[in-house]
Amino acid sequence: MMSWLREHKASEIVLLVLRFYLGFGWFTSGLGKVTGGFDASGFLQNAVQNPVLGPDGNPVYPWYTFLVENVFLQMSPVINVMIPYGELLVGLGLILGGFTAYAAFFGLMMNFAFLFAGTVSVNPLYIIIGMVILLSGHKAGSFGLDRFLQSKSKAGRHFRFPGRKREVTE
Repeated sequence: MMSWLREHKASEIVLLVLRFYLGFGWFTSGLGKVTGGFDASGFLQNAVQNPVLGPDGNPVYPWYTFLVENVFLQMSPVINVMIPYGELLVGLGLILGGFTAYAAFFGLMMNFAFLFAGTVSVNPLYIIIGMVILLSGHKAGSFGLDRFLQSKSKAGRHFRFPGRKREVTE
C-alpha cells in the first residue's frame, strides 16, 4: 500500500481527501477551544486521578501519569494556549497542504498524548489517517503549498516531484 501511495498519481487525490478530513477535524476542534475558552487543568487532573488501567487494575502508563502530575499540571497556563493554537495550526497545515509532514507529526503527538491520558474519542481514527499522510512522503502535499514551499527552499531539493526538474543550488 505504501508504494501505491508514493508512486501513483491517483494517490494524490486520496491523500488530499484524507488531509482535508483530518485538517477540518483539527481546525474545528482548535477553533472551538480558542473561541469558547479552554482550560486543560480539569482534563489533566482527571488523567492523574483516573489513569488508564490494565486488566490487572494497575496503571498502564505510570510514566505518563507522573509526567502529567509533575510537569503538565504545573504548566497548565502554557498548555491552555499550546493545545488550541496547536490544533488550529495542525488543521491549517493539513488543509492548505503546507508543512504537511510537520502538521501530521504534531497531530499524531497530540493524539497519542490524549490516548495516554485516557481519552479515546476520534484519536484512533486520526492516528491511522495521520500515519498514512506522514508515511506517504512528499505526495501528501502535492496538491498544496508544499509543492511551492519545497521548490523554493533549500530543504526542498531533497524532495522529488514527478515531472519537475530537480534544482540543486549551492
